[in-house]
Amino acid sequence: MKLKKIFCWPPLLGGIGAGVTIGILAYISFQSILAGTIYGLWLAASFGSSVVVVFGYPDNEFAQPKNVLLGHLLCAFIGIIFVTLFKISQDRTIFFLAVGLAVGIAVMLMMAFKITHPPAGGNTIVVMLAQDSFFFLVFPIMVGAITIIIGGIIYNRLILKKNYPLKWL
Repeated sequence: MKLKKIFCWPPLLGGIGAGVTIGILAYISFQSILAGTIYGLWLAASFGSSVVVVFGYPDNEFAQPKNVLLGHLLCAFIGIIFVTLFKISQDRTIFFLAVGLAVGIAVMLMMAFKITHPPAGGNTIVVMLAQDSFFFLVFPIMVGAITIIIGGIIYNRLILKKNYPLKWL
């Protein structure tokens, strides 16, 4: 009886689901046939905290697919706009103002559009530090977020028998 309780312990199951999903993203990024190509980057640092929300707190509004996908895309997009359109570089004279303004705008828009996903806020900073381009929206942001959502659906519906997602839109 106690062994079943250990194997069905939600934190253990959440950790396994999160670890497997991030492991898949890492494998595709670094070991698969796509590694080393322009399609090979499926992993972003913000995904580590996204799996905490999706696998640990699937009933939370922030864990719903709309929030995960659109929150990540929006925040990365804001960072890319600042880098490309406003020509913001890592030059110290204005970078600290620009990164603060970009994150503030990203948070404001996530809240206004009701697509808040707290881990996504880090994408704005990462994009601005890396000076990345619009391609970053597809690889890793869009495909990685979709992979996390699919992993969350498989884990929550098929393994835990939970109603996830609670809503799509």
